[in-house]
Amino acid sequence: MACSEPATTVEVNAPPRRPRILLAASGSVAAVKFGVLCHCFTGWAEVKAVATSTSLHFINKNSLPRDVDLYTDEDEWYSWNKMGDSILHIELPRWADVMVIAPLSANTLGKIAGGLCDNLLTCIVRAWDYSKPIFVAPAMHTFMWTNFFTERHLMSLDEQGISLIAPVTRRLASGDYGTGAMAEPSLISTTILINLQSRNKSNFWLV
Repeated sequence: MACSEPATTVEVNAPPRRPRILLAASGSVAAVKFGVLCHCFTGWAEVKAVATSTSLHFINKNSLPRDVDLYTDEDEWYSWNKMGDSILHIELPRWADVMVIAPLSANTLGKIAGGLCDNLLTCIVRAWDYSKPIFVAPAMHTFMWTNFFTERHLMSLDEQGISLIAPVTRRLASGDYGTGAMAEPSLISTTILINLQSRNKSNFWLV
């Protein structure tokens, strides 16, 4: 679970700011690694975090970097009082350059594929500007990963332009051995960094 800062390159003309990454966790036991994931990204990006109510069962808030704000469904409802107030599921997509959902549970996968938006995370996905990338790193038991619905839902995400960081094969939380474990946080972070570098975004400072 340790994460070393990935090697990067610096452009000759230094970009004005770091990338803004919106990290989101849904209800999978892999959310125990969410703090590590946040630390991986804060090495080279500005980070804000979103957690579903079920993911909070696994997330140790004290493991998050101090400068990372964590938003939950309660923040979505309590931040708006009257016309003209900011709406969280609109403002966060505006702020972010990239969204990463890790872990992506089978339940949230199904919601996104069906266009449902019943919590802060799924409302953000529904309001997302798809000229900007979204990545998902699923985490679920092998039986759920190989289910027919999972294949159908992943096809729907692909049609939306959402990129998959595939799960890996190892010992699962149930004790079974199989495919469905979330990719390591360091791999997820490096995947996003390489994607941004390949886009040659001049407004990003990648160091």
